[in-house]
Amino acid sequence: MNHDLPLTDPATSVVTPDKHRSAHNATEPTTSDLVGWTAESPGRGTLSLVITCLTTIALCTWVVIHPRIERRKRIRRWHKLALFIKSFIAPELIAVEAAQEWKQAQQVVKESSKSGSVPISTVQAYYIGMFGIRYRTRHGTKILWPTQFLWLVEQGLLDEELQIQWGLTDEIIHDKGNADATAKLFALLQSAWFVAQSIMRAVHNLPLSPLESMTLGYIPLFAVTYFYWWVKPKDIEVPSEVDLPSMTAEQYITFQNLCISEAFDAENRPEQYSLWQIWYLTPRIFEKVEAEKELEKALQEGDAKQRIYALHFSTCPNRGCADCKRLRPSTYRPKKEVVLSHWDPRLYHSKLWPITCLFGVSFGALHLVSWDTSFPTHVEAWLWRAAAITSMVTLFTFMQFEKVVVRWQDPLMLVKIVSPFLYLVSRLIMLGGAIAAFRACDPAIYETYVVSTYWVHLL
Repeated sequence: MNHDLPLTDPATSVVTPDKHRSAHNATEPTTSDLVGWTAESPGRGTLSLVITCLTTIALCTWVVIHPRIERRKRIRRWHKLALFIKSFIAPELIAVEAAQEWKQAQQVVKESSKSGSVPISTVQAYYIGMFGIRYRTRHGTKILWPTQFLWLVEQGLLDEELQIQWGLTDEIIHDKGNADATAKLFALLQSAWFVAQSIMRAVHNLPLSPLESMTLGYIPLFAVTYFYWWVKPKDIEVPSEVDLPSMTAEQYITFQNLCISEAFDAENRPEQYSLWQIWYLTPRIFEKVEAEKELEKALQEGDAKQRIYALHFSTCPNRGCADCKRLRPSTYRPKKEVVLSHWDPRLYHSKLWPITCLFGVSFGALHLVSWDTSFPTHVEAWLWRAAAITSMVTLFTFMQFEKVVVRWQDPLMLVKIVSPFLYLVSRLIMLGGAIAAFRACDPAIYETYVVSTYWVHLL
C-alpha cells in the first residue's frame, strides 16, 4: 500500500500533497478551522458518510436478528422491532443472548443422545427452543418446551417416526425458514469493506468520525452473534401444530409440570396477550431450574399450610383450579421478584465467560478510536470520552452478577441497578454526540485516499 497517495481537501476539492497532512497533524485544528455540513467532493461528504454508517448498522442489525416463532401477526411484527431496538441500543446483550441460546441448544442435543433414540440436530434443537412446536389442547395450543420434548423422548413416547410426522427434520425446518442468502452476503461484504476502509484511513493517518467509530463497534458483536446463530432458523412465521402421543394421567401431570412458562401459550388468557412479551427472545431452561429451587426453598421454610398449598400448586396440571383456591392460605402471598438479568449458569461459570465480558466492553472500547477527534466544544469531547469509558465499566460490572433481583436488603443492590442505568445513559450520550459532532468537525474527516486503487466501494 502506497503511503504517499494524494489526499483530497474538502474545502477546495483539489488534490493536495502529503505536506498538508503533516502540517495538519502538527497542531489540533482550532474552532475556526472546524467545518460543518460538507458537500460531496472528490473526497467524501457528510451525506455519504452518514448513509454508509447507518446502512451498515441497519443492514447488519436486521440480518443478525433471529426472532422466535410467533403465530400472532401483530405480536410477531412488534417482537422483531423490539429485537431490532435491543440490537441497536445494546448489541452486547444480544450477543450474550445468542450465546445462551446456543448453550441451551447444545444441551438439548446432548440430552437427546443419551436416551438411545435418534439424536436431534442443533437446527432441530433451535427450532424447538424458539417455539417451533405447539400441541393442541381443549382451549387452544400450548408450546412444547425443550424440557417436555426431552421427557417425551426419555419415556419412549416420541420416536423417529413421530418426529417426522411433526415435521421435525432439518429439511422441513430449512424449507419453512425465510433466510435471505443475498442479504447475508451483502451485509458481510459491507461490513468487511467498512472495516477495511477504517484500517486504510488509519494507515494514511486520517481520523474517523465518532459515527464511524460507533459503527465499527457493532461489527465484532454482530459477528459473534451470527456465529452462535449461524444454523438457527430465521423468520419462520407458522409453528408446527401437533397432537401429543397418548399418555396416562400421571404422565400428563409430570409432562405439564415441565412447562417453563405459560405466558406464551394461546388459550385466550389475558396474560398471554401482554405486549411485554415482545422484549423476550424466549425463556430458558435454566430459569425453570432456578424456579424449582426457589419452590423447594419455599417448601422448606414455609409453615404447614403454605407447604401443602405450594406442593399441590407445583403438581397441579390446571393452575387455579378449585383445589388451588381451597388450599391457598388466606395469608399466603407468593413472592413476585423483579429480575433485571439472569445469565445462564453453564455459560457464567465456564471459561467462555471472561471472553464474553471482553466482547461486552469491546463496543465502548472501539468508540475510543475517536479519542483525538475534534468535537464542536471541549465539553462535548470529554462527555463523549467519559460516556465511552462509562459504558465499558458499567456493563463489565453488571456482567459480574449471575442473577440480579431487586432486593433492597442486598448491600450491592444500588450498584446492580445504577450500572445498567448509567450504561443506557452513556449509550444515548454517545449516539447523540456522534450525530451532533457533524455540525463542527475536523476537516480531515472528509479527506480521503484514491479508493479505486484498492477496491470497489459498495456504498
